[in-house]
Amino acid sequence: MAQITVMGAGIFGLSAAWILARRGAQVTVVEQTAVGAGSSGGTVGALAPHVPENWNPKKAFQLESLLMAAEFWADVAQVSGVDPGYGRLGRVQPIADLAALDRAHERAVGAQKLWQGRAEWRVVRLNETPGLSFHSPSGWAIHDTLSARLAPRAALHALATGLRKLGAGFDTGTAPPPNADLVLWATGAAGLEDLGADLGKPMGGAVKGQAAVLQASFPNAPQVFVDGLHIVPHADGTVAVGSTSERLFAHATHTDEQLETIIGRARAACPELADAPVIDRWAGLRPRSPSRAPMLGAWPGRAGHFVLNGGFKIGFGMAPKLAHLTADLLLEGRDAIPAGFRIEDNLNTKAR
Repeated sequence: MAQITVMGAGIFGLSAAWILARRGAQVTVVEQTAVGAGSSGGTVGALAPHVPENWNPKKAFQLESLLMAAEFWADVAQVSGVDPGYGRLGRVQPIADLAALDRAHERAVGAQKLWQGRAEWRVVRLNETPGLSFHSPSGWAIHDTLSARLAPRAALHALATGLRKLGAGFDTGTAPPPNADLVLWATGAAGLEDLGADLGKPMGGAVKGQAAVLQASFPNAPQVFVDGLHIVPHADGTVAVGSTSERLFAHATHTDEQLETIIGRARAACPELADAPVIDRWAGLRPRSPSRAPMLGAWPGRAGHFVLNGGFKIGFGMAPKLAHLTADLLLEGRDAIPAGFRIEDNLNTKAR
């Protein structure tokens, strides 16, 4: 039985550890501080697809992962006894004008061809959208049935609890134990910096995000996406809103006036949130690779060491399929990593 150490207890590390343990590996998770201490410990939990056009390997991979999510999280919930807050309730968004309406119809046709008949990209009148109300200048809206929600902290707790029930070990530290056969580094923004220092080339960096949680109960409502803002109702009677994308910042985990602006935008977008109290604020650093795609592969020059990193804004959505690819690679030596997701792809990509 393989002895595998997973460095990092965020969504990439824990989901990979989950599939490795499910396939019979003996797994130890090593985290420097605590489960979800980095960007995975946020609050938004929007699992949303790219638009169904200009199809490429990244979009196809994301679609497969989103379609796998229900089964993945149901398994985690069953073993752990912890509800990860998953629900595929879709997403609604306003259509700004007639030109955008034409594009929305074209994308609906694209979804019919590309989403395997397992989800829809619907163009509907504004008064036909379920859940929270919002304004649409055109009177029309998009309602996709692929998007889902997840409660990030509950999901990490479910994974960690389930892993312990499967016999996985947990330890605190910054280095793998000497008896590890293989080591998977899933250490977020700090891990990208370490990888770049080792390879002598920048391998991405950190982008700060800020988000908030409002007390407002719309447990069966789809998420709303308006002007780049995610508004995500959760099953526990809260609505998460976020997030910023900050390349320059003074404090990695401090919230500031930029978050207050986002809260104001959410209240303006959805009238039901106008007086909802803010019960949590969060800020953290999200790891972004040079290609902006997740990064998986052998660590160059380190035999038996592998990297899984760069989730940025789509880590939770990409995690189920990435976890299976990681297990294929570590346990079977089978490389099914798509183009653009490899370490070498990022070595040759200028950061965007």
